[in-house]
Amino acid sequence: MGSWFLLGSFHMKELLYQISKTAIEIGDLNFSSEQIQSIWLGNKVGATDFEINLKEKDLGVKLPKDYIEFIKLTNGFSSPNDVEVSFSPIHNIGYLKNLDKELVDIWKQEINEIGEFLSRSILIGGINEEQKFLLIPPKDKNEDWKYWKFASWIPGEEEYNNLEDYFESVLDFLNDLN
Repeated sequence: MGSWFLLGSFHMKELLYQISKTAIEIGDLNFSSEQIQSIWLGNKVGATDFEINLKEKDLGVKLPKDYIEFIKLTNGFSSPNDVEVSFSPIHNIGYLKNLDKELVDIWKQEINEIGEFLSRSILIGGINEEQKFLLIPPKDKNEDWKYWKFASWIPGEEEYNNLEDYFESVLDFLNDLN
């Protein structure tokens, strides 16, 4: 791996550790004794290259580097509070239109532009939860991936530059609560 991955991986792991530590200190949710003892809300074992390649083949896309970095660190991550999503293991992610067709159909009727984004989005967090975290693949090579937290109570989408940006906002929110 290149030095970008190692540096990025270290920062992502530190950010997730700080979120875990702060959320456990606040104690809004009941965390497992294992999570409390390890001070870690993620899975202990990250996704393998094989699992990632299999999912990319299944989805027909090359996932963004920061998501791959995240999922290799922790193949899933528990919600740190009741307003953030829990991130799913890679084998559970999929296109929102396949996992929650009704949500996509409702938004296509209400606001077609948002519905179009939702119809091509990949649900990586918030499966069976009120809020969702979505990766939206670019339509062409000139576009970047979009990162959305989506919930009816937001309303609509809350866009982030990347996963690090999202997790930094989560940590800021937790620090404000603490």
